[in-house]
Amino acid sequence: MKKVLVTGAGGFVGRHALKTLVERGFEVHAVASKTLPSLSSDCRWHLANLLDILAIKELICQVKPTHLLHFAWCYTVPGQYWKSEDNFLWVQASIELLRQFREHGGDRAVMGGTCAEYDWNYGYCSEFVTPLNPDTPYGICKKALHEIVSSYSQTTSLSIAWGRIFFPYGSYEYPNRLVSSVILSLLKGEPARCSHGNQIRDFMYVQDVADAFVALLESDVTGAVNIASGRAIAIKDVVYKIADLIGKPDLVQLGAVPSAATEPPLLVADVRRLLNEVGWQPKFSLEMGLRQAIIWWETQIIQDCKLSN
Repeated sequence: MKKVLVTGAGGFVGRHALKTLVERGFEVHAVASKTLPSLSSDCRWHLANLLDILAIKELICQVKPTHLLHFAWCYTVPGQYWKSEDNFLWVQASIELLRQFREHGGDRAVMGGTCAEYDWNYGYCSEFVTPLNPDTPYGICKKALHEIVSSYSQTTSLSIAWGRIFFPYGSYEYPNRLVSSVILSLLKGEPARCSHGNQIRDFMYVQDVADAFVALLESDVTGAVNIASGRAIAIKDVVYKIADLIGKPDLVQLGAVPSAATEPPLLVADVRRLLNEVGWQPKFSLEMGLRQAIIWWETQIIQDCKLSN
């Protein structure tokens, strides 16, 4: 029996991986830090503070997973986690989690990385070509953990892969992030205030992100793998696509919000490892993903209105 432990299982990406893992024949053990979400009855939920080393050992001893899918990291408001001191704590916790996993018979681990590990001056991010030069505590800690994990894999022969996430969007996204904030504003009939929108990014629907991680977990590919679409698109084109789908392009206000001076003009992933070595392709086009996100946020607004009445 393939038994997977999923950390951060109540988070943005983690929760979307659960159903796919069950469908792929895994016995799924999902970890939450504070409260047990009512997400999937097909999973066995565990409450654990992974910043507590003793809690990590107890959890691994209890579950004895064959596979590990590690998404958990510091949870703060978007923009604030870049500089949070908790980043450093999660490096230590992640190392202990991996060590306990191996010592209790684990076979295969996949951990969540980030495009923030790359040197953003290069724009096009390739796992074997683009330099790694993060300039935030978040990116620095992720890069450091990846280097430690890589060395640990070579030393112990434990099979480990590292998925670098780019720009996911979709259901359960934090409401202040780009796609969700534009959707919410337009659904409420309010102006969608954005920057100039000329920045080019690599967006992927969150279910595709989760499914890519599951495919990576089931593969024998090791090392860093970009988890992205590989498709370059300007932010303003994404914004107007949302506006067209909702039918309110007149509410888009480009240039209403200043963009950061340090914001890179281009961030796009080389996805050849994901496509050719892992053998996985996304199922959702941008329009399909945005439609799903809009439907989800419409549902949330209706539920909020019912609760308030």
